[in-house]
Amino acid sequence: MAAVALVTTTGTASAADLAEPRKKDIAMQIVSSAENSTLDWRGQFGYIEDIKDGRGYTAGIIGFCSGTGDMLELVELYQRRKPVANVLEKYLPALRKVNGTSSHAGLDPTFTTDWKTAAKDWIFQNSQESERDRVYFNPAVTAAKLDGLRALGQFAYYDTFVVHGNGDDRTSFNAIRSRALAKAKPPTQGGDETTWLNAYLDARVWAMKQEPAHADTSRIDTAQRVFLKNGNLDLNTPLRWKVYGESYEIK
Repeated sequence: MAAVALVTTTGTASAADLAEPRKKDIAMQIVSSAENSTLDWRGQFGYIEDIKDGRGYTAGIIGFCSGTGDMLELVELYQRRKPVANVLEKYLPALRKVNGTSSHAGLDPTFTTDWKTAAKDWIFQNSQESERDRVYFNPAVTAAKLDGLRALGQFAYYDTFVVHGNGDDRTSFNAIRSRALAKAKPPTQGGDETTWLNAYLDARVWAMKQEPAHADTSRIDTAQRVFLKNGNLDLNTPLRWKVYGESYEIK
C-alpha cells in the first residue's frame, strides 16, 4: 500500500492566483512531493546530491544545480548578503569553473557538508527562497497570467520552469509552450483553458521523455492531470495525487 503524506492547510478556498500565500505554499508542497518525496519543502534547504542527470550537484528547495548556473547565482547572492564567515564563499571559483558541466572539481569532498551547514543559516534559507522566486516562480506565474490561466495552469508552468528551465533548447518552457500552440490556444488567444492545459501537459510529457532522468512522468499523469480532469482549475483543496506511486494529500 502506498504511503500517504498528509498536510492540513487552513484557510478558505478561493479563485486566488498562485502568488497568494496559501496557494503558493500548496505549490511548494506539490513540487516537493516530486522533487524530494515529501510535502515538507521547508525541510529541504540542506538537501544535496548528484542525481546523475548531467547537471552536477542538485541541492536546496528547488534543485539548484552546480552545472546550470542557478547554484552559482544562489551562492553569489548568499555571499553578498553574508560577506563575513560565509562557509560557501570558498567554493565560488569552483562553481564558476564547473558551470555548464557535471564536474565536481574543486567542490569535493567538503562541499556537501558545508552546504548542509549553510542551510541552517536563515540568511541562506532566505536566499534560496529569493532565487526560487526570481528565477522560477515569478516568471512562470507571470507567463501563465499572460496566457489567461488560473492557479492550476500557473502551477503547470511553474513546475515546468523547475524541471526544464526557460532556456532556448527543445525541452525548455518556451519550446514546450510552442509545441502546445501547434495543438491549441491559451485563453488570451481565444482558446479554452482546459483544452489548452491538456495540450500543454501533452507537450510537457513529451519533453520529459527526452531525458532519462525525467522519463517518469507521474508528476504530470497522476498529479497535474488528475487536478485538470477534476476541473480544479483554481487548485483548491482538498487535493489528492500520486508521484512515483506514493500518495499525497493536502486537506
